Amino acid sequence: MSKNLTTRSEDYSKWYNELVVKADLAENSGVRGCMVIKPYGYAIWEKMQAELDRMFKETGHSNAYFPLFVPKSMFEAEEKNAEGFAKECAIVTHYRLKNDPDKPGKLMVDPNAKLEEELIVRPTSEAIIWSTYKGWVQSYRDLPLLINQWANVVRWEMRTRLFLRTAEFLWQEGHTAHATKEEAVEESEKMMNVYAHFVQNFMAIPVIKGLKTETERFAGAEETYCIEALMQDGKALQAGTSHFLGQNFAKAFDVKFANQEGKQEYVWGTSWGVSTRLMGALVMTHSDDNGLVLPPNLAPIQVVIVPIYKSEEELTRITKVVEDLVNQFKKLRITVKFDNRTTQKPGFKFAEWELKGVPVRIAVGPKDLENGTFEVARRDTLSKEVVSKDGIVNYINSLLETIQSDLFNRALQYRDTHITEVNSFDEFKDVLENKTGFISAHWDGTPETEEKIKELTKATIRCIPLNGVKEEGKCIFSGAKSTGRVLFAKAY
Repeated sequence: MSKNLTTRSEDYSKWYNELVVKADLAENSGVRGCMVIKPYGYAIWEKMQAELDRMFKETGHSNAYFPLFVPKSMFEAEEKNAEGFAKECAIVTHYRLKNDPDKPGKLMVDPNAKLEEELIVRPTSEAIIWSTYKGWVQSYRDLPLLINQWANVVRWEMRTRLFLRTAEFLWQEGHTAHATKEEAVEESEKMMNVYAHFVQNFMAIPVIKGLKTETERFAGAEETYCIEALMQDGKALQAGTSHFLGQNFAKAFDVKFANQEGKQEYVWGTSWGVSTRLMGALVMTHSDDNGLVLPPNLAPIQVVIVPIYKSEEELTRITKVVEDLVNQFKKLRITVKFDNRTTQKPGFKFAEWELKGVPVRIAVGPKDLENGTFEVARRDTLSKEVVSKDGIVNYINSLLETIQSDLFNRALQYRDTHITEVNSFDEFKDVLENKTGFISAHWDGTPETEEKIKELTKATIRCIPLNGVKEEGKCIFSGAKSTGRVLFAKAY
């Protein structure tokens, strides 16, 4: 199987686009800006979904489903939110088509079927959910309300890239209501930590926890908590956000409750979400010029077994041994595939599974049966070794754990060596162009300076790190006083 991938050093962006398609994760569709997630890509998303869903339920959340359409008047009730998403909205204006009298066999919008009120196709669901919460919350006994939804959303992007930015994408969005500010802030922080745990332990991607600046904050939020990751090309990617909404949406939709003294109060809200963007992060953090590299915790197939044979008799003997092996793997909940296709040669199969990022490959031939050994290949390091048949299942179980932690440590080392402190704007520009990665620098706290730096360099403040040290300094751009460093980077 010829991979013919563009190399990362040649053109990182092209490498990414080719890899997503060639590894069978997704493809562009007939609808502008939308993608088809193929079975192999969707299998990875399902594993992400299952793990996150388990974590949400463990933290007391329940799943529900809300409408795809939001009436325009409802959408604009929270002004900052409506304003923030206005340019990305798709709008339904009519509810019927009819035959075009001038073009036989064609259809046209029926001008008599105009909606009384336009419907927004949800870019996010705060408006529809908070208008629903008004009927659900009467008393402090109804709180907290901890709801999550798995859904699709539409944001009319002009420049799209598979997984990273598409007009329609899949995500989850949590929306919670609380009796006190403290509770809501605690929830926002808790969900940021849930995301960080998932991304680090399952995706093997190290993240930095932080707060967004006022400019970068979610529209309608008082505070946005985020986790930021670094891709192999030195660009940052926002891997998840959790928003403390204050009482903004409660006031916009009149969601009040009677407290223990019987007084009416507005509830406090949060919202939080991750999307199929995580698929892009997964590809870009670990993969190489040979194809995908998947962490075992998220790989749809963790082990592939390829038989090497010349006759039917040899294949029968190999199959008998492999079937026993497969059963042992299944008992340990290791997902395994025996690639016994007769239409492809072993070399083709090796290349295909390498491209698809399967963490471990086992090759079995007649000589292996004689010697009581198997050839085991690691996808992450491309190393091979001969392993005894006895105890191979436990060996591979432990190897999968090793690969998982090695991938994380490798990404962590790259990230940590690409956080650079700078103290002048010239130094800032030099690191941004030549070294890339996160740049730790003093900022005067004004949106004007933030915007000017973005305009001149295309770098944005990714976050104000939560573990940041308070230190006096001077803003690298304005020279004005600063109380701490923030992280800048170019980003996806």
